[in-house]
Amino acid sequence: MNRNPWNIFSRRILLKHKIFTIILRKFTTNFFKNKHVHTRFDKILSVSELTRTIKSVLEESFENVIVQGEISNFKKHTSGHFYFTLKDANAQLSAVMWRGKNSLLSFTPQDGMKVIAKGNITLYEVRGNYQLDCYELQIAGIGELQLAYERLKQQLASEGLFDERRKKNIPFFPVCIGIVTSPTGAALQDMLNVISRRFPCVKILLYPVRVQGSGAAEEIAQAIRDFNSYKNIDVMVICRGGGSLEDLWAFNEEIVARAVFDSAIPVVSAVGHEIDFSISDFVADLRAPTPSAAAELIVPNRNDLLNIVKENVISMRNAMNDFLRTNRERIQSLVQSYSFRRPLDTVRQYLQRMDEIQATLQRVYEYRMNALKQHVETLLLRLQSLNPNAVLKRGYAMVFKKGNAITSVKRLTRNDEVVLHFFDGKLPAKIIE
Repeated sequence: MNRNPWNIFSRRILLKHKIFTIILRKFTTNFFKNKHVHTRFDKILSVSELTRTIKSVLEESFENVIVQGEISNFKKHTSGHFYFTLKDANAQLSAVMWRGKNSLLSFTPQDGMKVIAKGNITLYEVRGNYQLDCYELQIAGIGELQLAYERLKQQLASEGLFDERRKKNIPFFPVCIGIVTSPTGAALQDMLNVISRRFPCVKILLYPVRVQGSGAAEEIAQAIRDFNSYKNIDVMVICRGGGSLEDLWAFNEEIVARAVFDSAIPVVSAVGHEIDFSISDFVADLRAPTPSAAAELIVPNRNDLLNIVKENVISMRNAMNDFLRTNRERIQSLVQSYSFRRPLDTVRQYLQRMDEIQATLQRVYEYRMNALKQHVETLLLRLQSLNPNAVLKRGYAMVFKKGNAITSVKRLTRNDEVVLHFFDGKLPAKIIE
């Protein structure tokens, strides 16, 4: 017996379609006198009345239907509602999933994804379209999730998001660590325990987010962007505990991968167990197999650092002892040398040398002083020869008129009053002739 789910669901839809046809035919009999096209109506219905009646019959006949199909034209409205189309090779069905229902999903629907939808058939009266009102949605087998995973992985790899050359180094001594995870998960507690044991002085900032379900990927991406805006973070860890591929799907979303790629802060991805690999692991600057391993990778061990310090102290002490020993031997060698064994002879030699230098300086000084003395005397004689008083002593006189020296008789006229300067005084005079 063929138990293919798709065949079962198809038969269910076909059966309900037949039921719907019978109900609708029976319903129309109440309003039409006969089945001819040009029949006179017993009652004329408005479009709203007819649509409302069809809506009632339709929705009562198709409750809790399960449909398998491929998603297309997926759209997440700003209100949070999902609108999409389910299709197969021969037909398509409009579908809607309200925000209160889709918030429970562990994945974000994508075009091309095969899913199994459970819901009720409803009729949207404004347009007269029927649609599937989904209240449950699951991927049709793990293969579809894996296919979506591989498709996105290949796309991002081709764009260079996994390139090792652009990955940033993780700081050896982080001062502040930013953690993006669920505040109630075991992953956070594991990290805090390891960090407090290995390097308790580091500062930790937690950005609480949902790590699975609808909207989790958007929260994780926003947390990465907010930490980059804050800037005072040395390294960032995005993490969660283990789970199924569906549980870990938020870390396989494209929005998270691009947020990690655009981060200026080094990002460590620690998602799931050691065997789990997510898209964020490939984009991140460092992949840790578990959250606990991430804590060990990003902070040094305090005990190891103390041992290194102790070893360095011992090495410095040994180096200092070697330095002192070497210089002590050098000083002892100098003390035992000839110069240190006969210090008085050396001092006397320097004293004798000083006497010789002093005598030389004395001779040079005396010679220089005599030369200067002779030069000064020569200059003095020259000054004396130019002194006007020396000339006046020899019987000469100087004539001044109104304070100005008269050097020519032509500058004097009759009755001019002048002053005669002698070497021992001056007398007034008047020019008569």
